[in-house]
Amino acid sequence: MPRINELYAFIVEDQGPDDEGIIALKSTSETTGEGVWLPLAGADMARVESLRPFAEGIGRKVKKKVKLCKFDRRQELEEI
Repeated sequence: MPRINELYAFIVEDQGPDDEGIIALKSTSETTGEGVWLPLAGADMARVESLRPFAEGIGRKVKKKVKLCKFDRRQELEEI
């Protein structure tokens, strides 16, 4: 797996340009019924393109424009 130097994310504005978040899907386990939120983000364009249909569908559902953003300044904050 290569080093992650950039990250792409599908984001949407909520109340205005200073109020936005990463779009996420809730994945529900068939066995437990519990859900986990999965952000629509990836470190390579192949992953981003696989998430695009979900981002487009969510954008249509919430009637908001979806933006694809690239973040490329890596800063390691801590090691766990």
